[in-house]
Amino acid sequence: MTGPAPEPVPADVLEGLPEPGEMPRAHQRTTRKRLPLWDRVKFLLLFALAFFALVWSSMADDPILPFPDAMRLMVRSGKGITIMVLFGIELLRQIHFLVSEHWPWYHRLWTDGIFGGVERATHRVFSDWTRFRLLRVFKWLLVIGLLALILGSVLHTSPAMALFQIPALLWSAMPTFIQVVFILFVGVGQFAAIFWFLSRGGVDVYFPDDVKTRFSDVWGQDHVLERVKENIVYLENPEAIESRGGYVPGGILLWGPPGTGKTLMAEAVAGETGKPYVFVDPGAFINMFFGVGVLKVKSLFRKLRKLALRYGGVIVFFDEADSLGNRGALAQGGQGGFPRGMTPAPFQTGGCHGFSYLSEDSRWALTRQSLHQDRVVMGGGMGGGGGGMGTLEALLTELSGLKKPRGFINRYVRRTLGMRPKPPPKYRILVMMATNLPEALDEALLRPGRIDRIYKVGYPSKAGRVRTYQGYLDKVKHELTEEQIDKLATITPYATGATIKDMVNEALITATRDDRDTITWRDIIRAKQLKELGPAENVEYIERERHAVAVHEACHAVVAYRTRHHMEIDIATIEKGSGYLGMVASIPPEDQFTTWRSHYESDIYVSLASLAGERMFFDGDSSSGVSGDLESATAVATNMEGVWGMGSTVSSYATSNRLGVGTPGAPPKGEKNDISARRALADRIEDSLGEMLQRTEKILKENRRQVLALAHALEAHKTLTGEDVIAVVEGRRGPLIDGSIYADDQFIAEIEAYHRAALTAHRNHARLTTALPSREPGNVVVVDGNPALDDLAIWRRPAPAPAPPD
Repeated sequence: MTGPAPEPVPADVLEGLPEPGEMPRAHQRTTRKRLPLWDRVKFLLLFALAFFALVWSSMADDPILPFPDAMRLMVRSGKGITIMVLFGIELLRQIHFLVSEHWPWYHRLWTDGIFGGVERATHRVFSDWTRFRLLRVFKWLLVIGLLALILGSVLHTSPAMALFQIPALLWSAMPTFIQVVFILFVGVGQFAAIFWFLSRGGVDVYFPDDVKTRFSDVWGQDHVLERVKENIVYLENPEAIESRGGYVPGGILLWGPPGTGKTLMAEAVAGETGKPYVFVDPGAFINMFFGVGVLKVKSLFRKLRKLALRYGGVIVFFDEADSLGNRGALAQGGQGGFPRGMTPAPFQTGGCHGFSYLSEDSRWALTRQSLHQDRVVMGGGMGGGGGGMGTLEALLTELSGLKKPRGFINRYVRRTLGMRPKPPPKYRILVMMATNLPEALDEALLRPGRIDRIYKVGYPSKAGRVRTYQGYLDKVKHELTEEQIDKLATITPYATGATIKDMVNEALITATRDDRDTITWRDIIRAKQLKELGPAENVEYIERERHAVAVHEACHAVVAYRTRHHMEIDIATIEKGSGYLGMVASIPPEDQFTTWRSHYESDIYVSLASLAGERMFFDGDSSSGVSGDLESATAVATNMEGVWGMGSTVSSYATSNRLGVGTPGAPPKGEKNDISARRALADRIEDSLGEMLQRTEKILKENRRQVLALAHALEAHKTLTGEDVIAVVEGRRGPLIDGSIYADDQFIAEIEAYHRAALTAHRNHARLTTALPSREPGNVVVVDGNPALDDLAIWRRPAPAPAPPD
C-alpha cells in the first residue's frame, strides 16, 4: 500500500541541521521546559567574572588601592555600568524563564502572543535555522565585546584597539606557549610512540601488479567460485544493483577444512579485479596491552578507505578469522543461534532426517539436553574476542558503523560556518574472511550488513580433484594418462588442493632422487603412501611373526574384495608404522553420501576376518591384534541394532536412554527389568556377530588359496596397492606386481608347505627355517624395496642384455 507523496521541503530548511532544542515535538507544553542549573547561571557567572577582572585590573594599576574602593570606582565607571546592565538583563531573562516554568498562562502569553506574533511575522523572512545562526552570532559578539572591555581596561586603551593588540600579545607569549606545548608533546609523544610501535605489523598490502593469481588458478571449487564472481561484478559495477535500490554485498566468509583453497580464492579475487589486496595476519590483533588492538583496527580501516578512494576499491582478507572472537554459536543464546550458512544438518529445514519433522523448540530441547549430558561446552571465555577487550567491538563498528565526513575543512570549518558537511563517499571495501572453525565466530560479526554471504569451501568432488591433479601435473613433466589421473582422484577421496599439490611435489622429489625429471605412476603411488602412512619404521619381523601379520592382513583384504563392493582396496601393507603392524585401507570408488545396511554388514565381515582367519590358519589360536577389529565390529553392530534401525528393533536405544525413558522393551519401572532388557540387547548383538563370524569363516575357507597367495605377496613386497592386491587374488598381472605366478598350482603348493612350516614354528615357538618360496615367471625378477624410503618392492623386467660384438 502506497501513501501520498511527501511535501517538498524548502531549500532553506535543508541548508543546515536544526538546533536540538528546536526539534518538532509531538505535543505543545503548557509551561517552559526547566533549564539545567548550568544553563541558568553560566552567563551570570560570565558577567561577574568580567566585572571582577576589571576590578583586579584597577588594583593592579594602583597597588595601594583597597578592594572596596576599587569596587566603588568600577561601579561608577562606564565599563562597570555596562557589565552590570548586562548582568541585570540576564537576571531578568532568567527570572522570566523561571516564571514561565511555573505559570502556564504567563508562558502562553509570551509564547503564543508576543514571541509567537514576532515569529509569525518574521517566518517568511528568516527560517528557524537562520534565526538560530543569528542568535549564535549575537552570543559570539557578546563574548568578544566582554573580552574587549577587559583587555581595554588592562591595556589602558579603547576596547576596539585592545582587539587589534591581541595578535601582538599572543606573539609575545609565544615562547612560553611553545615551551609548554613542547613539554606536553614530549610527555604525550612517549606514550604515542610506544602504542604506535606496538600497533605496527600484521597487515600486508599487495598492489595490483603484485598479485598474479587468477580464477583459472583455483581448481575444484567451481560452485563457490561462481558465487564469488558475482561479488566481483558488483564491486566493479556497483551501479548495477544500487540503481535498483539495493546495495553491494561487502562481506564474504569462506569456511571449510584447511587446504581447500580459501586463501587462494581471495588472492584470485584481488588478481582478477586489479584492486589492492590487504592481507591481515591471524595474530595481528593479539596484543599484551589493552587498546592496541583497537588502534590496529582503526589504522587498518583508515588505510582501507584511502586505498578504496585511490583505486576505486580494495579487498581485505582476514585469514583464520576465528582469532577475532570465541564466544561461539550456541553460547550466543536462543533459537536460530547458528550462523547463516553453517547450520548443522539436524537444524536445517527441508532435509530428509528425523529432526526436520520436529518443531524448532523440540530440536533445541534435545540439543541442550544432549550437550548437558555430554558436558560439551561450546564457545569459551568472555570479552570481545581474541585480540583483547574492545578489538572485536571496534571491528564491528568499522564494518557497519557510521562513517564520518572526510577532511578538516569539511568537518569543522563548514560546520562552524553553519553549513552542512559533505557526506562521506562510498568506500568500495570487500571484506573476505576465512576460517575452519566457524562456530567460534561471534554472531554479531556474521549478521547481514557485515558479512553478507557465507560459503562453505568443502572437500572437492571427484571431478574437482581430477581438475586439480591435472592443473598441478601440467606444471611438471609426467607420464600419467587420463585414466591414471582419474584413478588417482578416486583413491584420494578427501584430498584438498594443498594435499594434491604436496603429493605431486613429493612425487617429483621421488623421481629426482632416481635421477629422473619425469613423474611416473609408481612415483605418485609412492608419494601417496608416504603422505598417508608416513615413513615405515625400519624394523624387521622374525619370520613366523612376519607370516602371521601377512596372513592377518591378507584375510582382511580377501574378505574386503569379496564382500565390500561399495569400496575399493586402496593399500595393503605389513610394514610396521607408528601405531600398527600392518593395515588394509579401502576407499569409495565414487562420492557417496548414504550408507546402507549391506555396507555396514560388509564392514563387520572385514573386521571379523582377522579373528576368523587366525583361528582357521593357526589351528584355533588367535592374537591380541584382533582387539581393535572386534571393537569396530561391536560398535557397528550395536548401532545397527539400537540406533540405525537395522536390527530386530525400531526404536533408538541411545535416544531413549538419553531422555530418561529407559531401554526399549523393558517395563516402565524397575532397575532389574531395565538391566535384563539391556542384557537382551547385548545378547542380540552377540548373536548377530556370531552369525557374521560364521559367514566370514565360510568366505575364508572358499578363498584359502587367495589368502595364502596374498600373504606371500605381502611377505615378498611388504606393501601392495589396491590394484596389485586384486591382481594377486585373480592371478593376473597388475600395474606393479605380476600376480599370474599365483595361478600356478605347483607354486601354491610350495606356499602351502611354507605355511605349514610357519605353523609348526608358531606352535613350538621356534625359528622358521624354511625360506620364503619365490618364482621368476620368464624374465621377471623380484626386486626388494627400500623400507627406509617406503619404496615398493615390485616385479619388473630387467634391462635387455647387450648385443654380442660383431
